[in-house]
Amino acid sequence: MRQIDRLIMKELVSPWLFGVGLFSALLMAATYLGRLTGLLVDQVPPAIVGQLFMLYLPAMLVKTFTMAVLLAALLAFGRLSSDSEIVSLRAAGASILRIVWPVMIFSVLIAGVTFWFDEQVVPASAQRSKDLFEQIIRAKQIQVNQPFSTTVVQHGKLAFGIVARNVNPMSKALQGVTIVVYDKDEKESYIMSAKEIAYTPGLGKWRVDGGLTLTNANYTNITHAENAWPSAVQELSGNWEDVTDTQTDAFDVMSMTQLRAAIKKHTDHGDWKEKDIANAEYGYWNKLAVPLAAFVFGTLGAVLGIRNHRTGTAVGFALAVAIIFGYVTLANFMNVWAMRGLLPPYAASFAPVILGLIASAIIMWRRNA
Repeated sequence: MRQIDRLIMKELVSPWLFGVGLFSALLMAATYLGRLTGLLVDQVPPAIVGQLFMLYLPAMLVKTFTMAVLLAALLAFGRLSSDSEIVSLRAAGASILRIVWPVMIFSVLIAGVTFWFDEQVVPASAQRSKDLFEQIIRAKQIQVNQPFSTTVVQHGKLAFGIVARNVNPMSKALQGVTIVVYDKDEKESYIMSAKEIAYTPGLGKWRVDGGLTLTNANYTNITHAENAWPSAVQELSGNWEDVTDTQTDAFDVMSMTQLRAAIKKHTDHGDWKEKDIANAEYGYWNKLAVPLAAFVFGTLGAVLGIRNHRTGTAVGFALAVAIIFGYVTLANFMNVWAMRGLLPPYAASFAPVILGLIASAIIMWRRNA
């Protein structure tokens, strides 16, 4: 059986590498292709754009490592089934579990590599890509249109809703800004429009540039001012990073230790609501759930790949896409339920993994009968 194990492991490597390349290309095209192409159009040297591409790649690989395990198992076992090698192994007395065992070992190895990659490589590369992108903008004076919106919570209550036409990280400014100010009962009290608000690191304060218009919630009193923050409105608290950094970005670029520290910080400061904390906790546990998905995908792909009739590779591709779509959809539902308090964040994160393992066990039992 050791020779058979080596054969199966060998069958997995090539389609796994192919899957990593395929899924990485698709995700990169959907996420960063427009930005990279725009930099080339702005005459940024191809070597610099290539460096930025390589820095974006690790975050993509963390996701595609696990997806590729599913495709590899489906294709490998589909070929073995088509060549009647699975039938031969079954006739020799091997159980489905014993046949799938090499895939489980391969999946555990990929899960370990994925976790290490996510903890050690992704945070550093993400920070470096952010710094390099800002350096490119500064050097080329590129006008980047980045619409922005966020909410600011203070002491557990909504204080501000901010919408900006553009974020300028170089000058630490929000341009074309509308701020909805809420009172202690979380009701709208003022609406403030400004050409620009900017953060001054030396003073630790936000300032208004280009004038502002302040309107009360009833639209009965409209005032105009130059560059002074209106006395009727509490000054915006928090530094540039606190206001402009989004949780979605943080989850992908932070390690578990960093994310846990961020959750504790915002919980202590009271500037995240309960749903925001639950969302962050879900992201924290997903740092473990995503690598474990490799084991689920590998096992599920192997047992589904064992068929008694000859099929083409198109079936493997179709099954891989369908299973990944279903897994992602279920994970999104779990995220929403965690934010609404219907499930603990850790339970929501691991629910797709557990359901996938149950499905694998049932299919394996039926195929073994």
